[in-house]
Amino acid sequence: MGDGEQKNHLKAYGIAFWILQNDIEVEWLLNYRGGSFLIKHYKTIEEECIIRGVTYEVIANVQAQKIKSEIADPEVNQEIVKLEKSPKIAVYTPGGKQPWDDAVTMVLTYAEIPYDKVYDQEVIAGEMIKYDWLHLHHEDFTGQYGKFYRNYKNAEWYRRQQRETEEMATELGFEKVSQLKLGVAKKIKEFTAGGGFLFTMCSGTDSYDIALAADGVDICDYMYDGDPADPAAQSKLDFNNTFAFKDFVLKSNPLEYEFSSIDATISHRSPESQDKFSLFEFSAKWDVVPAMLCQSHTPIVKGFMGQTTDFYKSTLNPMY
Repeated sequence: MGDGEQKNHLKAYGIAFWILQNDIEVEWLLNYRGGSFLIKHYKTIEEECIIRGVTYEVIANVQAQKIKSEIADPEVNQEIVKLEKSPKIAVYTPGGKQPWDDAVTMVLTYAEIPYDKVYDQEVIAGEMIKYDWLHLHHEDFTGQYGKFYRNYKNAEWYRRQQRETEEMATELGFEKVSQLKLGVAKKIKEFTAGGGFLFTMCSGTDSYDIALAADGVDICDYMYDGDPADPAAQSKLDFNNTFAFKDFVLKSNPLEYEFSSIDATISHRSPESQDKFSLFEFSAKWDVVPAMLCQSHTPIVKGFMGQTTDFYKSTLNPMY
């Protein structure tokens, strides 16, 4: 159920996942009441919805067929997607993460969707072949530790993170943390080339592409890796290596809390009470994947802030 009628939309996704795990087909009604799920009625499923606090309706077969007929109309921007297999999910997340690092695992745990935690060791070891989906927490793939140096260089957690990450890089055969993170980024790129789905957030979005573009180029200053950055780094970036971004300019000041010109957070100045955006309804019949990614119980979403909040269009790869 959608359109504001679903009392617990996160757990509703968990119910759909649980049903797939039990080898029962789920039909996802794209753009129909926020992307409702249509499932054959089983008493155990109904009981599970009650237990988890998920809103549901029991309808007759004739009603279900009527809904399907309406969706099949070529003039209606809706579609039915059959879900037949539950994906194996991994979340790239460090063991000693900070409280602000935990949004994804908190949501999945709340929704009761099973996942495995992976980090640099597992990715470098080639274990991503076991998974269908990978979600990155807001990692810094450039080796600059989130550019938190100015504000947190003396914080115990920051120094511990740097020490532990340097030790991990050495253990995995890399001379620098930046080289380790680039190696991880490349392994993840191989994962997507093999059909894996990659989801990311905050600085995990732009720092990932920056690392790929800077392959073989030192963009880290001395406080990050013990030697200065290449003064000609900008001219050596290769935008053919990236996924989503191009033509961005590096922010080379190590004391600036920013990676590049990709991020538009500085121009994000809407008052909190007005900071909202509406989801775009893609063509469900022609652009199925984008349509799936925009299904929600509400068309209006509250804004949010992060190290990377949004992107300047000029830096987006036109193929995306």
